[in-house]
Amino acid sequence: MSRTLDSHQTVFRRLAQQKYAQWPAYESTPPYDRTSLAGLESDIRTVSEMWFDHESHDSVEEFVCALPLAYFRFSTHDQYEGSTRYQMDTLFRVFVLKECHGWEHETALVSYLGTRPELREKLGFETIPDQSTLWRSWHQRFTADLRETVETAARTILIKAQDAGVEVPREPTQKPRYHGNESDESDPDDQTTLEQAEKITDHVSRIVFPAFSLDRGDGCEIHENAYWDLQTYLGLRERLAANEGARSFTYESTRERTPLGHAHREQIRDLSVSEIREMYRQAVNRLLSEVAETEQFFRAGIVAIDITEADPFTGDRTGHEDEIIGTKEKTDEYAYQWATVQLVGNAIPLVLDARPVRKGESRKEIVGDLLDSAEELVHVDNVLMDREFDSQHVLEMVSRRGLSYVVPKRMQTSEKAQAKRLLQRDQDRYETDRKLHLGKNEWHETTLIYRRKEDSEHDDHRQYSVFMTNCGSGHLTEYGYRWEIESGYRSIKRFMAATTSKDFGLRFFYFAFACLLYSIWRAVDLLVQVELTGEYEHSPLITAENTLTLLKKETGIG
Repeated sequence: MSRTLDSHQTVFRRLAQQKYAQWPAYESTPPYDRTSLAGLESDIRTVSEMWFDHESHDSVEEFVCALPLAYFRFSTHDQYEGSTRYQMDTLFRVFVLKECHGWEHETALVSYLGTRPELREKLGFETIPDQSTLWRSWHQRFTADLRETVETAARTILIKAQDAGVEVPREPTQKPRYHGNESDESDPDDQTTLEQAEKITDHVSRIVFPAFSLDRGDGCEIHENAYWDLQTYLGLRERLAANEGARSFTYESTRERTPLGHAHREQIRDLSVSEIREMYRQAVNRLLSEVAETEQFFRAGIVAIDITEADPFTGDRTGHEDEIIGTKEKTDEYAYQWATVQLVGNAIPLVLDARPVRKGESRKEIVGDLLDSAEELVHVDNVLMDREFDSQHVLEMVSRRGLSYVVPKRMQTSEKAQAKRLLQRDQDRYETDRKLHLGKNEWHETTLIYRRKEDSEHDDHRQYSVFMTNCGSGHLTEYGYRWEIESGYRSIKRFMAATTSKDFGLRFFYFAFACLLYSIWRAVDLLVQVELTGEYEHSPLITAENTLTLLKKETGIG
């Protein structure tokens, strides 16, 4: 089916109704202006994803012709002076079309247009340019950066069309190298690594941060980006609070106006938990779209759900008993708790979503909520959870979603007795089916796997761990991927600003923003590794400190 006026309007009406995904991405101030190629790439990504979701839009060429470019100023990237026969926006479209088909030479493009008068008209050509005109336009008129944007735009369009089941002229290629990397060294030195990291950090931050909005209205003297810059700055040093950080930020930033600490906190406190989570998911979706353009990224697989807690709360929690709750270890201390769902295993370890934990919320409710978010962003196969999620109702809910799970079981009397029998037989592993009662004569069927720990410090039944799974013992080794969550939490807490405030929304925002900084670090590390070596190893090449330093430059401080 071809696009119609109605289908065209439907797509852009949906775009206009998105609360946090702004389109167009351009503003009169950073991070984007109307000459920004990063902004143009962001808009193409946003529009193409929604465009191909419409049932009437099943043509890549139709999208290239319909792509709105009127708001973008090509003049900055036009190396010709004076009047020309062909407009830059028309040439941009035709070169995107050429790249979508994968033609190396302009001759194939000219021949193709010669047999398709309707396509020529939609592209805006009254006459077909000859091969030499197109060659000069590409090599002499377009800047190197604009040529790279054409390649990026075509690859994005092909990926979004393919994701929506639309037939594409060719398979999208791996993301091309960033300009400035001419080294063929298989083992890049530290300087080369940091140079690539700086370019990629700049690129990634310009994609991700616009997903956040304070909805402050027009006419504010301090630009909204200054608030995100300050929040990033607070993550540059451990335990830095807003008041102290704002004073330092005033002197170190190149901005003329920066927010004071109390003003920053007031703006953040106006955000609801649901607004923070929605903005976070928009930002992570942008991040996923960027790393998904590499062959090394797996947008499917294993997720881990866990709960972490802040430092024990020692003040008066009167009026906040539902938010400052007991610790996971059931001590007499109290703490704020946050739940996350993260990609683990072969995938890049990104935090897909985060949520606060309140008194009275069931583990089933928490897991279901986080899985809803995760399944909107990636394809989930397997769910790993800690023993605090040892609940037959949680396991049944996960199974009903068609997902597999691995969860350690707390040892009750029967499990302890079985472990003692295994110890007497000197047996390292044992499997048995078990039915867990759900109530009203309903049962959840699972498999219990007993596994003996190597080099255990115990000489009794505590040598054994018991796991529940609905996917067979082969998946038990995957449970080891959960260590990534614990190491991730340590880094996330390193990125958090300090506060003594009891405001629940403010506390959660600090945690969520730290999760975002952590996810940016891991995404940048993947992109740098792929850029320099063509491969991805889970051991980071770029450190968290490197990324924070580079983000510091992005905030206008360095």
